[in-house]
Amino acid sequence: MNRKTNALLAALIAATFASVSVASFAQTTSDAPTAADQKAAKEQSKADKKAAVAQAKADKKKTEAQSDANEAAADAKLKNAKKAE
Repeated sequence: MNRKTNALLAALIAATFASVSVASFAQTTSDAPTAADQKAAKEQSKADKKAAVAQAKADKKKTEAQSDANEAAADAKLKNAKKAE
């Protein structure tokens, strides 16, 4: 191999090791959550619970409305069937 190729290969290998080193360092450093982070997580948890309750209530109302509509449709069919007799 000529000198240029060797230098290029050495630079490529050095860059690879440097990027692997930085990547492994970035993965191992983790800061402990701050009080603000913990408070935000707690508030988010409360908001998620409230949203889940609100969604359940909305689903219940929708189901009841559909049930009422189905009952009204059944009553109308019964009324029409009696008229046809």
